[in-house]
Amino acid sequence: MAALSICEALLLALNDHNLLPEAEILGILRDAAAAHENAVAPEGDREAHQAAAELINRIIAGGNSVRRP
Repeated sequence: MAALSICEALLLALNDHNLLPEAEILGILRDAAAAHENAVAPEGDREAHQAAAELINRIIAGGNSVRRP
């Protein structure tokens, strides 16, 4: 979760400084979620990947990373 928080903060900064548009940020988040959703791993690790995908999808749905209204 710490890594996800750091990445979220970096994406916010990139957007705030007009270095990366919202569409690109959402694409990065969607790609990351998909990578975790489709991960091939042992059962215990699979649960961790699913949890990571759920967190990323909540960020997308909540608009947190790009401060959408």
